[in-house]
Amino acid sequence: MLNMDFAKKVVVRNAEEQWQASPAVGVERKLLEREEAERGRATSIVRYAAGAAFNTHEHPLGEEIFVLEGVFSDENGDYPAGTYIRNPPGSHHAPFSREGCTLFVKLHQFAHQDLETVRINTNQTPWLPGQGGLQVMPLHSFETEHCALVKWPAGEVFKPHRHFGGEEILVLSGEFIDEHGRYPAGTWLRSPHLSQHTPYVEQETIIYVKTGHLPVG
Repeated sequence: MLNMDFAKKVVVRNAEEQWQASPAVGVERKLLEREEAERGRATSIVRYAAGAAFNTHEHPLGEEIFVLEGVFSDENGDYPAGTYIRNPPGSHHAPFSREGCTLFVKLHQFAHQDLETVRINTNQTPWLPGQGGLQVMPLHSFETEHCALVKWPAGEVFKPHRHFGGEEILVLSGEFIDEHGRYPAGTWLRSPHLSQHTPYVEQETIIYVKTGHLPVG
């Protein structure tokens, strides 16, 4: 198991991690959290070489993807960088990439009742006003879980706050900062239930953020 103690804060700076081979030729991964080898809950950065492909497979408890670079594809379409994808529990596909791509992937983490299929090209989706100077792009919500992109203008300081059900962040651009450290683009953070911080940025920064999805007991 890797980073499966949800009572602990986890910080992974992906630029410092090594790529590891997957079962599919031409597909490599940087593991962020993993329940079992090739089974159960997993969060990873995944890189497809040009022409790499996976055989058709099912997602018993769903798959969530954010395309970081290149174009990701399956039999249902092509998804350029900036696309947010949710494949619900019981779905299946045969993914590939013609020219190569890099993905943020979360597996086996959906509620059984969360059956919505989602495809959002965030390059073509408007930002909404958030608290202070923040801009927010909602991606998905189900029960207590909320997922969004958040754009921070340079110099923005957010109020101290506590995370009911935890918080998970992938820094997409810029640098995210709080009293515990500095997190450049590519950093993945997972903070436990009722954790607290006062985040801020010095330069414009965009993060993927998910809240309310971690165990509370």
